[in-house]
Amino acid sequence: MIKLSIELVPQTSWFNNVRAILTRAQWDILRKQVYSAAWDVCQICGGVGPKHPVECHEIWNYDDKNLIQKLEGMIALCPDCHMVKHIGLAQIQNKGARALKHLMKVNSFKKKEAEKYIIDSFVKWEERSSKTWMLDISYLERYGVDVKKIKKSKETKV
Repeated sequence: MIKLSIELVPQTSWFNNVRAILTRAQWDILRKQVYSAAWDVCQICGGVGPKHPVECHEIWNYDDKNLIQKLEGMIALCPDCHMVKHIGLAQIQNKGARALKHLMKVNSFKKKEAEKYIIDSFVKWEERSSKTWMLDISYLERYGVDVKKIKKSKETKV
């Protein structure tokens, strides 16, 4: 069973996320609520980062048939687990080996198993990156965000 999964955002959805849609003040309130609910520890490995304990990660579900990228949750992650979630960015930042090591540790993967999982994740990412996604952020209503008042792009569905 995979405890720490890779969640690559399709290239066509880059910068079309909660942090980009909310104002800075709204994002700060939301992320701090997520941190507090997790007691400022990673909800996957239980660890904390050296500079700041946790970061807020958006959990998305992709409806590949209807092309809807739906927000399904927010989770507090240590920087290392967050780096694994976005392993493509980690690789660009020359942190790929560190992310691989953390992925292996948290999931008790052998190196070949982890490398295959990463390759499979990028295959899915390439497939999804060839499509344009409609964003559903209705989940934010749980945090008191009035999604109808948010200035939305034409692809955003609330």
